[in-house]
Amino acid sequence: MKSVHHGARVSVLSLALCSVFSAHGQSTSAPALGEVVVSASRFTESANTLPYGVSVITAQDIERSGASSVSEAIMKVLGVPGHLDLSGANSYGLDLRGFGQTADSNQVVIVDGHRLNEQDQSSTALGSIPIDQVQRIEVLHGSGAVLYGEGATGGVILITTKAGQGVERRNSAVLSATLGSFGLSEERAAATLADGAISVDVSGADRKTNGNRDNFASDNNNLGATVQWSNDWLRLGAQSARSMTHSGLPGGLTQSQYDANPQQAKTPLDFGQLKNESSGAFLEACSGDWQLGLDLGQRTRRVESSSAAYGPYSTDIDASTANLRARHSYNGSALANALTLGFDNEDWKRVDYYGSHAAASSNGVYVNDDLSLLASGTRLSAGLRNENISKSADFANGVDSAQTAWSLGLTQDVGASAQVFGRAGQSFRLANVDEIGFVVTGTTLQPQSSHDVELGARWHYAAGRVELRWYQSALTNEIAYDGAIAWAGGPGANVNLDPTMHRGVELESRHDVSERVALRLNLAQRQAQFVSGPYAGNTMALVPGQTAALGLEIKPAEGHAVNLGVTWVSSQYADFSNQCSMPSYSTLDARYGYSLKSMELALGVSNLGDAKYYTQAYACSGGVIQSIYPEAGRAINASVKFRF
Repeated sequence: MKSVHHGARVSVLSLALCSVFSAHGQSTSAPALGEVVVSASRFTESANTLPYGVSVITAQDIERSGASSVSEAIMKVLGVPGHLDLSGANSYGLDLRGFGQTADSNQVVIVDGHRLNEQDQSSTALGSIPIDQVQRIEVLHGSGAVLYGEGATGGVILITTKAGQGVERRNSAVLSATLGSFGLSEERAAATLADGAISVDVSGADRKTNGNRDNFASDNNNLGATVQWSNDWLRLGAQSARSMTHSGLPGGLTQSQYDANPQQAKTPLDFGQLKNESSGAFLEACSGDWQLGLDLGQRTRRVESSSAAYGPYSTDIDASTANLRARHSYNGSALANALTLGFDNEDWKRVDYYGSHAAASSNGVYVNDDLSLLASGTRLSAGLRNENISKSADFANGVDSAQTAWSLGLTQDVGASAQVFGRAGQSFRLANVDEIGFVVTGTTLQPQSSHDVELGARWHYAAGRVELRWYQSALTNEIAYDGAIAWAGGPGANVNLDPTMHRGVELESRHDVSERVALRLNLAQRQAQFVSGPYAGNTMALVPGQTAALGLEIKPAEGHAVNLGVTWVSSQYADFSNQCSMPSYSTLDARYGYSLKSMELALGVSNLGDAKYYTQAYACSGGVIQSIYPEAGRAINASVKFRF
């Protein structure tokens, strides 16, 4: 009986892509809690069969959390720690597994098949993604290097938009407006137009706020469109998007300034502007036992800033990506096998205000095989990737390297509703174009390598699921900035650190107490320490040791919904010497929504307890923390949404 059930599940999932095509024009319902379907393996399959953890945030989770951006949704729902992005506009960088200041360089962000990471120190533009157009966010915890390449040691964030998923191809529209504290004003609109095999998705949003500090007002707007055609075996289309953000840059405060007035601006005249434009094409096909996917993307990014201390500055980035992937599935009576093959290409170029050039390119090929023994409920996984990478910058020693990633995994059914899993592997990262340009004279940064191990267990049942994960990443030549280094070029430089160890435990749970009450819980214990060298035993900067997120959803009556969320982040050090620490903090968010036919009214309060805290501080002087970027206090917003 067990082998029949397991075989049926593998067979259905191996043809999931074809099912999407055949369901064209129909609405798809969410799977039961026990059977979460994800695309983290670059093709659709059950999360219960994977030898690693994948967390899923649905469009409904995003709406109920009251999140206004992708990063905010991941922070609120999953409890992933975030740090205020210095580019302004209340954007946040995320840290999946304790990499602190270099977290963005140690995790990969994929949006509808396109890699979004930059090859310099600038952060990934998560704020440019229209939050109400996101269908699903998947967070792959731990190394995704075999399938996603360089910089995936900490994990992978996969974002699928409603157009990118290709479901619910029917005429519809959504309009919403929000007003709130700190001068918040936001308007959003989206529509899907479908006629037979052809559909068009369009969306737009405009968001303005005065910010929680002087000189922190921001204005963000975005537009996007996708056109696609599909039949029962083929889906193809093209997409285009543009986003603009303008924000004041108030600067970091000293401890005394923060104590006196956290709303003040250190730099009252500084500002920045970010413009992103992207276009792409995609193709997905299913024929017999084969599935095929192709994504082509091109994007430009212009960053402008003006500083009273340094004057005007700008950079222009032009990047293109291409990935081709194929999967062959075999489903027999005793075993099933899925063979995935792929090729990734990226070209990235930057020109700055002074005419300085930087470039990066990579070509990666990978293979991953999953063998399922149906009678025993065993799945064996093995993957290998080879990637050729080149990075260069004016006035810096370039890097050219061929790197290899590998992984071995095992998933074992324990009864009909639980699995244990484990994997081991190797991942890598090279210094980005900014890091190679600011090193101690005569030094060349070596490639960073990590040996990764993960063990876990998951239990899924009708009313929920529980997953427990333990991980360890032993890093050699980890790349980071050390502000304590003194040399002729000034204080601080990018270096290869002495050996470091990242390890931790993660617990994730969701339980429906009843049809009207649901609970979610995410707990994490993280440790990122130096193994040897002058910092031996010290904790990496900007890595909190513990985080927790608790959510409660209540539906007291038809059309009414109440959501409460508590997030707690422990203290964290601001530097490698561990002389200064940022205090722990906790926030409480609440949201009430009332739906009547096609209209929804909502009232939300973030940081209900008006906690005074900060998530970003990166300097220490005389044992006193410096460069503090305060977070907002209590904020109230009211919104109305219409669905047609």
